[in-house]
Amino acid sequence: KAKGDGNDASLGCREIARRWLATGSAPSAMDKLSGKDGPLDLIDARNIDRIETNLQIAHAPKSAVRDFRTDYLLKVFDYDGAAKRFTEAALENQIDRDRILADEALRRDFKAWLLDPKHFAELDRGTLLIPDRFLATSAVAPTPTGFDVSELEPEFGMVQGEGTAGNAVFSDGDVVGALQKAAADGTKLQNIQSLAGFERRLNDVTCAGCHQTRGIGGFHFPGVDWMAAKPSNSTVVPASPHFFGDQPRRRDILASFRDGKAPDFSRGFSNRPQLRGSTELAGTEYTDGWGAHCYLPGARPAETDRSFRGWTCAEGLACQVAAKASRIGMCFVKDR
Repeated sequence: KAKGDGNDASLGCREIARRWLATGSAPSAMDKLSGKDGPLDLIDARNIDRIETNLQIAHAPKSAVRDFRTDYLLKVFDYDGAAKRFTEAALENQIDRDRILADEALRRDFKAWLLDPKHFAELDRGTLLIPDRFLATSAVAPTPTGFDVSELEPEFGMVQGEGTAGNAVFSDGDVVGALQKAAADGTKLQNIQSLAGFERRLNDVTCAGCHQTRGIGGFHFPGVDWMAAKPSNSTVVPASPHFFGDQPRRRDILASFRDGKAPDFSRGFSNRPQLRGSTELAGTEYTDGWGAHCYLPGARPAETDRSFRGWTCAEGLACQVAAKASRIGMCFVKDR
């Protein structure tokens, strides 16, 4: 619905992409966005597609016995033009873990669907769209969480592991088999190179999983410079880490539409975006700078997970993990 109802039928994606990209060089971006021939000039209330809500529903302050906890309720309401009302809808890729685990037929269908080579490759690229029959209409995202995939909800428990015996959708063998089949078919996977990579990707394509990957409520605005004497208040920061980290990818997609080329919609993990041939994120909290999510390699090559071996830190920084059982951490100044 980027074009808007009632606009010139000849106005295609190429021109709309050009308008969006032109706002970046405008003296006043807001004027360019909504002014004549701006991308928002094409849009009015008739083009509302849906309302997405992210509501804080509970908060427990930090105490002597526990850390603070805040819960967020995520929901989506699609607009029904005929009925002129918003109706509850499935959240995109929000896997209904409990319902799938409770229904053997649904569990079998979901496993077969996701491990199909075409869908497995889409999961790897981050372009997967899961059918509504496997999805939930709401999700609660608790915060904060750590960096280990076992602390990310709601998909933990869908892969066979400690505490999931007899009650998981995927076994280790299922995932290994899918990886082997992709290799045999010549499918080049970008992100999923291991069982841990599969688990993390299965989490971060969901609404709640992406929300939690920054360790706080993912789309909160956690400050510009964590090293500053007085870090910025969250209410004055212009955008979230997810937003900033994803801009090169989104800009490249628009440029492809503008130039008549096939767009590359693939994406990296939510907390470690793709470089996409660019170095503009290098040294920032999004790839290898202070505060970036990183991976601590093993002492031997066999102990290093291939899905995360590129999660390095810039010179002068070291990957520090919060828990001994995890190798996922954040880049901080090296200990002297």
